[in-house]
Amino acid sequence: MKVDATQHREGQVDGRKSSFGGSHRRAWTFIGLFALLALPLFLGEYTQYVVNRIVVTAIAIVGFNIALGYLGQLAFANVAFFGIGAYATAIVLGILHLPLELALVASALAGAIGGLIVSLPALRGIRGLYLAIITLAFGELLRWAYIYGGPVTQGANGIDVPGSTFLGFEMTTAFNQYYLFVGIGALMIWLTLVLLRSKFGRAIVAIRDSAVAATSLGISVPRYVIFTFCWSGCVTAVGGGLSAITVGRVIPDMFDMGALINQFAMVMVGGLGSIGGSVLGAIVLGIVPDLLSAYPGTAEVVTSTVMILVLLFLPRGLISLWGGRGSKRYAYFYKEPV
Repeated sequence: MKVDATQHREGQVDGRKSSFGGSHRRAWTFIGLFALLALPLFLGEYTQYVVNRIVVTAIAIVGFNIALGYLGQLAFANVAFFGIGAYATAIVLGILHLPLELALVASALAGAIGGLIVSLPALRGIRGLYLAIITLAFGELLRWAYIYGGPVTQGANGIDVPGSTFLGFEMTTAFNQYYLFVGIGALMIWLTLVLLRSKFGRAIVAIRDSAVAATSLGISVPRYVIFTFCWSGCVTAVGGGLSAITVGRVIPDMFDMGALINQFAMVMVGGLGSIGGSVLGAIVLGIVPDLLSAYPGTAEVVTSTVMILVLLFLPRGLISLWGGRGSKRYAYFYKEPV
């Protein structure tokens, strides 16, 4: 039996808004915000670094999930966008010595341009595995450019990212970086949610389900595909730019096939077509390497095992546990009946 998405939105009962659901959601939102603001007070320096890394990864996974989960395009350009953003920030800060504000803007614009380039094969009707191979090749081509980019990318040695300031605040400590990352992450996620809950979000889901049917409804498929890839590239690249600040150095090996597989696993484990699932996947798989750092080789085994178990028993991802097995709440983002 198919589920009508308009009748199972959070905070609604039989198509009507529920004041209890709305107040309950707002309460949890305030609790979550308070926890995020207070978290650094209880963390050591290294733990704070790990949390910062998870935050910027979560931003990138949200961007990846936009094209993969909502538009339904099997495009593996996420690491390419991530690298574009990281190198844009590193070049602006480490080579051009410009302010951090301009570096982040450059990352977002570079990611959007990368998304525009990736959207071109999709506009020509290339889908599925063919699009996956093309986008994989695009990422490897960029990695080759990083290695042989001469003074622009400084080759295999990469670029050092110096300390900087943002609106007068020093970004040289993990403590200060955290609040910048959370603020930018919240902004990017909020803007993404606004888009997905608007006419734009309904249009790209319609395109994912059937491009022919979407065209018959008057939806401009090329325009929505281009904008979706551009926004996906922008969000992912911003995460990459913040990652460069976190690590302090950008090298080509950070954007290899292993990084792509890891990010893809985060999307699938958290929940395909779910913003909350993107964040959850980044948290769960982001802490595995550090928890098992004393046992070399076990992180890969645990990550693979978690992914297999989730795909077998929770095909909608860990986020589906929030609404129970076969939750109607997420039926809107999946084609199979529930």
